[in-house]
Amino acid sequence: MTTKLSLSNLASLPATVARPRYGRENLKAGILHFGVGNFHRAHQAVYLDDLFNLGLGHDWALVGAGVFEGEKAGREKLARQDWLTTVVEQDEGHMSARVTGAMIDFLTPGNAAAIIEKLADPGIKIVSLTITEGGYFIDPASGRFDPTHPDIVADAKDVAAPRTVFGIILAGLVRRRADGIVPFTVMSCDNIPHNGRVTADGVVGLARLVDEDLAAWVRDTVAFPNAMVDRITPATSERERKILADDFGVEDAWPVFCEPFRQWVLEDRFTDGRPPLEKVGVQFVPDVSPYEQMKIRILNGGHAAIAYPAGLMDIHFVHEAMAEPLVRGFLEKVEREEIIPTVPPVPDTSLQDYYQLIEKRFSNPKIGDTVRRLCLDGSNRQPKFIIPTIADRLKAGKDAAGLALESALWCRYCFGTTDSGAVIEPNDPNWDRMQATSAKAKDDPSAWLAMEDIYGEVGRSASFAAAFAKALDALWKDGARATLTRYLAG
Repeated sequence: MTTKLSLSNLASLPATVARPRYGRENLKAGILHFGVGNFHRAHQAVYLDDLFNLGLGHDWALVGAGVFEGEKAGREKLARQDWLTTVVEQDEGHMSARVTGAMIDFLTPGNAAAIIEKLADPGIKIVSLTITEGGYFIDPASGRFDPTHPDIVADAKDVAAPRTVFGIILAGLVRRRADGIVPFTVMSCDNIPHNGRVTADGVVGLARLVDEDLAAWVRDTVAFPNAMVDRITPATSERERKILADDFGVEDAWPVFCEPFRQWVLEDRFTDGRPPLEKVGVQFVPDVSPYEQMKIRILNGGHAAIAYPAGLMDIHFVHEAMAEPLVRGFLEKVEREEIIPTVPPVPDTSLQDYYQLIEKRFSNPKIGDTVRRLCLDGSNRQPKFIIPTIADRLKAGKDAAGLALESALWCRYCFGTTDSGAVIEPNDPNWDRMQATSAKAKDDPSAWLAMEDIYGEVGRSASFAAAFAKALDALWKDGARATLTRYLAG
């Protein structure tokens, strides 16, 4: 017997399921969030739910928003359950479920006019984003905003009818400026280096295409704090829905399963106040850079290191990849010898202890995180999580044999077959390009490194090109298993 999740059924949920200790009728919208996906609902929304449960910050409730047609399906699921989400935390010795109620509305994705109207509401004091690495219109080679992107050019020509997140945010700021309302803070919660600066580059860069005075006003009056966010949160499938129903008796169309660990380090720069999130574990710091670089290089770079060898070896789950000695050994060797030495010191943190924690988190058998998810979108992720580390190694005159092998594994994966011959379904927004380039690189490895927008200066390094070519040749001749065995043997 299961209970369908809804406000009216909260009291009927099994006693094993925690639920909000505050009345939803007492909440007021203070944050508009773009990108209502699993990570947001397992991270920012959980911190806010914790805060509301303490009886604090009830005027900082969430309103969801989005720009893509595909986001409507998620909205419909949440609408049927009054915007509630069940969050299930799991590791080897722990499993718990809670219902969160921090979101009180979700505007129809793509309805720019309605979203802009909400952004003009003085009650909205923060606009937050989890729009993934690919949503920021970044030129991968430079790491900077690309003002020539067709969608950005279109928004600049018709500010009143924007199609992008940045266009909608800018239109909301224009309304507030005209009405004499304090601008909201724009707070990225995405997993990209210097996410606040990158977001500012996008909004200010778009404004500059419209009007220099507007760009100067945005630059001078709007806060864009940098943040480091962390929680492993896989996609929801029928597996998760069934576990929730069988183990907790809750029927939720879109639950979130995640690890118990979570972290949020945030610069304390806001234009019009903020919720007291330090009461629920958020670290407010003057500069998030050290934490950010540690996480992006060690955790996200580590994800890439295990993703592609595991993908080529037909391994499905991440914890299964960590149980394979060759994959685990590759991760440890490349982390300790090449990645961790490039990470500057972090306040009150041991990098070795942090890596041990990462290794434990990757090995969590309960999460059900998939290797395919880790392999997703390499064309956007590699320039952020791997290639800067290679660049630092090369600048210091150090070798990068392990990271060259990681690049070769990614190239081989993009060919579209595993070592057993199984077909790899498209797994990158630029899959056609990546697959065609991988095919060329089979005979001419330099074709892969010639992707200037991805590799930049690293692709022009003779020493890296030699190491990459050697690794790719070995992968084609002998496969991932034999190549990793030789690498680990030194």
